[in-house]
Amino acid sequence: MVRHQAQDTVPLRIAVSTPPRQWERLRWYGPGLLWMLSAVGTGSVLFSPRVGSVYGYELLWLLLLVIFFMWVMIREMARFTLVTGRTILDGMSTLKGPRDWAIWVIFLPQLAAAAVGIAGLSAVVGSAFSVVLPGPTVVYSELILLGCVLLTTTGKYAQIERISRYMAIALMVIAVISAAAVFPSWQTLGSGLAPQWPEDANLYIIAPWVGTILAGSMGIIWFSYWTATRGYGGGLQTRPDEEDEEQQEETTLAQQGARGDISGKHSAIRSWLGVMTGAAALGVIGGGLVISAFLILGAELLGPEGIVPEGANVAGDLTRLFSGIWGEAGRYLILLAIIVAIGGSVLANQDGWGRSFADMTLILSREQRRLRRGWAYQLLARGGRGSLLERRNLKRFFILSITGVIPALIILMFNDPVQVMSASGIIAALHTPFIVLTALLVNLQRLPAEHRPGLFYIAAMALAGLFYLVFGGVYLWSLVAPSS
Repeated sequence: MVRHQAQDTVPLRIAVSTPPRQWERLRWYGPGLLWMLSAVGTGSVLFSPRVGSVYGYELLWLLLLVIFFMWVMIREMARFTLVTGRTILDGMSTLKGPRDWAIWVIFLPQLAAAAVGIAGLSAVVGSAFSVVLPGPTVVYSELILLGCVLLTTTGKYAQIERISRYMAIALMVIAVISAAAVFPSWQTLGSGLAPQWPEDANLYIIAPWVGTILAGSMGIIWFSYWTATRGYGGGLQTRPDEEDEEQQEETTLAQQGARGDISGKHSAIRSWLGVMTGAAALGVIGGGLVISAFLILGAELLGPEGIVPEGANVAGDLTRLFSGIWGEAGRYLILLAIIVAIGGSVLANQDGWGRSFADMTLILSREQRRLRRGWAYQLLARGGRGSLLERRNLKRFFILSITGVIPALIILMFNDPVQVMSASGIIAALHTPFIVLTALLVNLQRLPAEHRPGLFYIAAMALAGLFYLVFGGVYLWSLVAPSS
C-alpha cells in the first residue's frame, strides 16, 4: 500500500524554548558528554587494542575519517527532532512510498543487532569476573544479563548508571594517561595519517572496529533522543494519540519562547542548531581521544608480544593494557572499569533499544490505533492502560525478549565474547549506510526549506553513507568470494 502525503513538509515545532547565549551554552553540552560516555564500550576497550596490536598505526587515518563522519551523522540525526519536535524515526515514517517502509528496514536488522550486541557486552563483563573469581565465563555473563534486565524493566538502575558513568570517566582518564606514558614518536604516529591499506588486512578484525567506533548504527540515532529529552528547542512534542505517562514525564520541559512569531522561531532554531553542533563535537572529540589512547596501548603493549585479545579470556588479555604500566593495581583497575563501565553500557543499551523499539512499534501500529480496529490492535490493546500498546509496556517487552531471553541463548551457544561482539559490530557497519542516507532524505524532503542541511552537510552525509556502503559491500564480498 502506498501512502500519499497530505503535505510536503513537516511543520515547525509548536513552540521553541529560548536558546542559551555565549558561555551559558556549555551547560547544554550534556548530551554530547552522555553520548561520549556511552561510546566508551567495546569499540574502545576491545576492538581498538585488537586493531592496534595487529596493524599498529596503519589505520589511524581511518579512525580520524570515521570520527569526522560520526560528528556529521549524529548532528544531522538530531536536526529533524530539533526543528519539528518529533523523533527522526517519526520523520522516516513520513517518507513517500509503501507505508512505513523505512521503519521496517531499520526495525528488523536492529532486532538482530540488539540481541547480539547485548549478548556480547554481557559476555565481556562476564569474562572480567572470571579473571578474579572461580567459575566459567558463561555463568557470570548470564548473571550480569539477568541483573541488568531486572534493573531496566523495573526502572531501578539510575544509581548504578550514574556510578558506571563515573567509572567510564575514570577509565577514559586512565587510558589517556597510560597512552601518554607509552606515547610513540610523532613520526611513528604521523605515519598512520596517510591513507594506506595493510597488505594482510583482515576485515574480520577491521569491520567490527569501524562499525563500533564511537557508536553503533542505532547509537547514531540515540543522540537525537538525548538532545530532545535534555530540552533542546523545547523537547519532544507528543502526538495526542500516543501520549502516556512515561512520555509526559520526558517532555515536561518548558515550551516557552516564540509561538506566533515565525521569524523568531526560525532564529531560535538556528541558535539551537549551533548549540547542538558544539555538543556533537564535544562527544566525538572526547570519544575519539579515548579510542586513540586504546589504539596506542594496543600497538605499544600488545603488538610487540603478539597478543590479540580474543576468546573467553578476552578480559585477561586486556588487563595487560594497564598492568604493563601500573603493575598489579592496573590489572584490577581495568577489570573493575570493564565490569562497571561496560556493565553500565548493557543497562544503557537495553534502555535505548527498548525505547527505540517501542517507538517504532507505535509508529507501525499508528493506523490501527487510530481506527481502533484490526486483529493486531484487538490482540495488543487488551487491558486498557495495562495493554501492550502502552509505550512503557512495549519497552519492557522488548527489554525482556530481544535484550534478555535471546541474548541469554546466544551466550549459551557462543562462549567467545569477541566472536559475538564482532558479529554485532559487523551488523552495525552494514546497517549504518541505510540509516544515514534515509535520515538525509528526511531532512531534505520533509524539513522546511529554512532548516534543511546546506551543501557541506549534504555532501558529508552522502560521503558517510557511501563510505559505510562500500566498506560493508567489500566485507560481504570477502565472505562470499572464493579465496585465491
